[in-house]
Amino acid sequence: MITFTKSSYSSTVENCVEIALSSTAIAIRDSKLPNSPTLHFNSTAYRSFSRALLHGDLNPDK
Repeated sequence: MITFTKSSYSSTVENCVEIALSSTAIAIRDSKLPNSPTLHFNSTAYRSFSRALLHGDLNPDK
């Protein structure tokens, strides 16, 4: 079983994400819905995903 950790940027009343690390993947889930599906990335895909988030490349209005 993997252990999820809440983002340090999250508060207790707003939308939050949690992340879990394993030897083969990085998993991300919504902290308000812990039984919902999770996103799973290998390290290369996670770095690309993180960069896209930071640069606003996933903004649907672009």
